[in-house]
Amino acid sequence: MAILLGLVIGIGSMLGGFMAMGGHVGVIWQPFEYVIIVGIALGTFIIANPMAIIKDAGAGIFEAMKGTAPKRSDYLSILSLLFALMRDLRTRPRNEVEAHIDDPANSVLFQHFPSILKDKELTAYICDYVRLIIIGNARSHEIEGLMEQEISTIKKHKLKSAGALGTVAEALPAIGICAAVLGIVKAMGAIDQSPEILGHYIASALIGTFVGIFLSYAVLSPVAGKIKILREKQCQPFVIVKQTLIAFMNGALPQVALEHGRKTISSKERPTIDEVENEAISNTPSSSAAPMQQAA
Repeated sequence: MAILLGLVIGIGSMLGGFMAMGGHVGVIWQPFEYVIIVGIALGTFIIANPMAIIKDAGAGIFEAMKGTAPKRSDYLSILSLLFALMRDLRTRPRNEVEAHIDDPANSVLFQHFPSILKDKELTAYICDYVRLIIIGNARSHEIEGLMEQEISTIKKHKLKSAGALGTVAEALPAIGICAAVLGIVKAMGAIDQSPEILGHYIASALIGTFVGIFLSYAVLSPVAGKIKILREKQCQPFVIVKQTLIAFMNGALPQVALEHGRKTISSKERPTIDEVENEAISNTPSSSAAPMQQAA
C-alpha cells in the first residue's frame, strides 16, 4: 500500500503541477515512447540476469508491495523455538532432540511455529547448527565463523534482485534518451512541415527523456531500495539464531542465551524482556509428546 500511495502522490503532483503551468496532459501520453523505453529496459534486464534472479525480482516487487518483513510476533516465535531446543539439549536424551531436527516437518515442536516451518531456509539453518551442537566436537568460534559465512551468502543471494533492478533504474535515463533521439529523428523527417506540427513532434520526442528519468528516480529506484531494506530485515532471524546458539555453546543458560539473540533486533521491533518471558519461556510447548507421536 505504501508503494501505491507514493505513486499516487508522485504522479498526481507531477500531473497537477504540469497542468497548473498550463501544460496539456495529452502531450505526455506518447504510448510508443513508453513501449520503446519499457521494452529496452526489460530486454536489458533479461539479458543481464539469469532466470532465477528475474523470477526473484518479481517476488521481491510483490514483497515490497505487501511490505513482507519479520514482525515482533515472528521474532517471539524464533526465540520460543530456540528456547525449546536449548532446553531439550540440556534436559533430554540426544535421540529425542535429533528427532526434531532430522524431520522438522513432522516435529510437534516445529509444528507449533508454522511461520518458521514455512521458511525452509531458516528451518534448515536452525536444524543444521543444532545438529552440530549435538555432535559436540566443534568449537564455538569455529561454528560462529561458519554461521557468519552462511548469513553472508544468504544475504548476498537475497539482495541480488534488488541490485539487478537498481542497475536497470540507473540505465533508464539513458534509455529515455534513446527514445528521445528516435523521436527527434522522426521530427527531422518532417522538417518541411509547419512549426505547429514540428513542435508537436519535438515535444513528443522530449517525453522520452522525461519518462526515462521519472521511471528511474521516482519508480524503479525507490522500489529496488525498498526490496533491499525488506530483504535485509529478512536476514535478521538468522542473526538471532546465530547469537543465541553461540551464547548457548559458550555456556549461557537458555534464558540468558535468548537475551543475546533479542539484543540483535532493532529497538523498534524488539520484544521486551517481559514479552520474551511470557511468550518464549513460560508458554513454550513441551516436546515430550514428539517422540511418542513419531513412535506411534
